[in-house]
Amino acid sequence: MSGSMELKSSSAPVLTVQHATKRFGPVLALDDVDIQACAGEVLALLGDNGAGKSTMIKCISGVHQLDEGEICLNGVPTAIRSPGNAREAGIETVYQDLALFDNLTPSQNFYAGRELSYPAWLPLGLRFMKSREMERVTAEVLNRLRVILPKPDATVALMSGGQRQAVAVARATVFARKLVILDEPTAALGLREARKVLDLIAQLRDEGNAVILITHNMEHVTELASRAIVLRQGRKVGELLPTKENQQELVSMIVGA
Repeated sequence: MSGSMELKSSSAPVLTVQHATKRFGPVLALDDVDIQACAGEVLALLGDNGAGKSTMIKCISGVHQLDEGEICLNGVPTAIRSPGNAREAGIETVYQDLALFDNLTPSQNFYAGRELSYPAWLPLGLRFMKSREMERVTAEVLNRLRVILPKPDATVALMSGGQRQAVAVARATVFARKLVILDEPTAALGLREARKVLDLIAQLRDEGNAVILITHNMEHVTELASRAIVLRQGRKVGELLPTKENQQELVSMIVGA
């Protein structure tokens, strides 16, 4: 399989990015990059530090805006000008820092900034919180994804790294109607906790979610991903089936050998 080939998925693309170009002053961080993410698939986005991976996902998630190019969701051109726009469009991103509130419980973290409240006719600051409803939905999502926590009402600060990662990924699935982006989800985790997170990602895929996975772990790529796209110095240099047989070719594309 040639690294220059573009692989076709059997599923319809949820996300299509065409001719993505992004500059930071004189630095060309993305140079005419095309990617697609499809329902029921994990797309691995690979590359060394500075390859453009983080810039790409930050443009998709609204942290940055493309200088040139187009983002389409389910085939419809979509302007994503802020993280709020991305979330409203059904895109959720889990960064390496997880962005969890250590002093809050999982359900409070799930709905931070998106609390369910009533009555709707009152100003937000005067409404009552639907705490039981938020706790119920959180418990259902954690059970469905087989996330086991020591106590459902414990604060995130009391959880292990793997449990915190699982809470962050599960939170994303509550609101991600179209796409979940995971940035190094197993970084700094031990083997057992990493295994639980990988199983969680596989379940997201099997439930029909479109997932973009950024990782440096090639074993995780070959286990989970349906396709792998390699970026180097801001350009897309190849797309491969991430099999064990192709692993060395992927590594060669990443390092520019």
